[in-house]
Amino acid sequence: MVTFWVALLAISILIYLLLDGFDLGVGILFLLPNSESRRRAMLGAIAPFWDGNETWLVVTGVILWGAFPVVYATVLSAFYLPVIFMLLGLILRGVAFEFRNKSQGARWIWNLSFAGGSLVASFMQGVMVGALVKGLPIVNGQYSGGIFGWFSMFSILCGVGLCLGYALLGACWLVRKRGGVVRDLARSQIPLLATGVLLFLILVFSHALLQDLPILHRWTDRPYLFVFPAIGAAAACILASSILRHDDYWPFHMVSLIFISAFGALALSFWPYMVPFAITIDEAAAPHASLAFMFWGEGLFIFPLMLIYVATGFRVFRGKFISEPGHY
Repeated sequence: MVTFWVALLAISILIYLLLDGFDLGVGILFLLPNSESRRRAMLGAIAPFWDGNETWLVVTGVILWGAFPVVYATVLSAFYLPVIFMLLGLILRGVAFEFRNKSQGARWIWNLSFAGGSLVASFMQGVMVGALVKGLPIVNGQYSGGIFGWFSMFSILCGVGLCLGYALLGACWLVRKRGGVVRDLARSQIPLLATGVLLFLILVFSHALLQDLPILHRWTDRPYLFVFPAIGAAAACILASSILRHDDYWPFHMVSLIFISAFGALALSFWPYMVPFAITIDEAAAPHASLAFMFWGEGLFIFPLMLIYVATGFRVFRGKFISEPGHY
C-alpha cells in the first residue's frame, strides 16, 4: 500500500509538471513584447486546459496530507514562504486570465499580472526543488532551519532554471497548437530557451560538484541513473532536428521527454527518502488503515476519473487551434 501511494504521488507530480508547466510557460512568455492579437492567440492555446492542469497540484497536496503526513508537516514548515508566494502567483494569474478580457484601458495591468503570477509561481516551485536537492536542515525528524532555511544560491539557481524550462515547454506548446505568426515567433524563441536550459544544467552540475552535495553520491552508487541523461540528450537532439525541419509536432513531446527524464533521475536519486536525506518513505507513511481508507476514494475513484477527464479534454481539443475567439 505504501508503494502504491508513492507511485501515485510521483505520477501526480509528473503530470502537474508537464501540464501546468506549459501553461505557466506561456504565461512567462507574456513578458516578451507581443501584440494584443498574439496575446489572445497565446491565451486561446491554453484556455481549455489551464484550470484543470492546476488540479494536479491539489491532488499532490492531498496525497501528501493523507498518506505521508510527516512529509507534509516537515515540507510546509520549511516552505511556508515559497508555498504562500506560489499560491498567490497562481491566484493572481487566474484572476488576470479572466479580468483582462473585460478590461480595456487597464488591460496592461492584467497582462503584467498574468505574466508576473506565472513567473513567481514557477520560480518558487524551482526554489523548493532546489532546496530539497541541496538538503533541508532537519534534526530528529523536525525542520530546524527557520523561515529562510530553504534560501541558498543553489535554490535560487534552480528557480531560474525551472522558469526557463517552463518557458521552453510553453513555446513548444504554442508551436504545437498555433499557426502563423504566433507559431513562428514561438519557434524562434526555442533555440534561445533551450540554450538557457543547457547552461542551467551545466551550472547546477558544477555547483553540485563544488559543494559536494550528497545527491552526487547516489549517481556513483547507482550507475543506472545515467540512463536518464542519455534519454534527455537523445530527446534534445530530436528537438533540435525538429526545429530545423520546422516540424510542429515533435518539439513539445521531446521537451516533455526531457522533463520526464529529469524527474525520473531526481526521484530515483532520492529513493528511498522522501525528504532527502532525513525521512524515508516508511518513516513518512501514515498507518496502513489510513492508506487503505484513502484507497477506496482517492486511489480507486477520484484519480482514475481525473485521468479520464484529462485524456478526454486533450482528445476533444486535439490539433491546432485556428480560430481566435474573444473569450474561451
